[in-house]
Amino acid sequence: MDILYLLIPISLAIVAAIAAVFLWAVKSGQFEDMEGPAHRILMDDDDHTDAR
Repeated sequence: MDILYLLIPISLAIVAAIAAVFLWAVKSGQFEDMEGPAHRILMDDDDHTDAR
């Protein structure tokens, strides 16, 4: 039973850290354009201007 006095605060600290990292990611714009990079992979960029 005494281990609960240690595990509950540790688990709450971990949840708070995860929430803080998630909120930081949302505020810094990490989830703004979720489809752009996926579509950019599929685009055909054959118009290179380098001389070969």
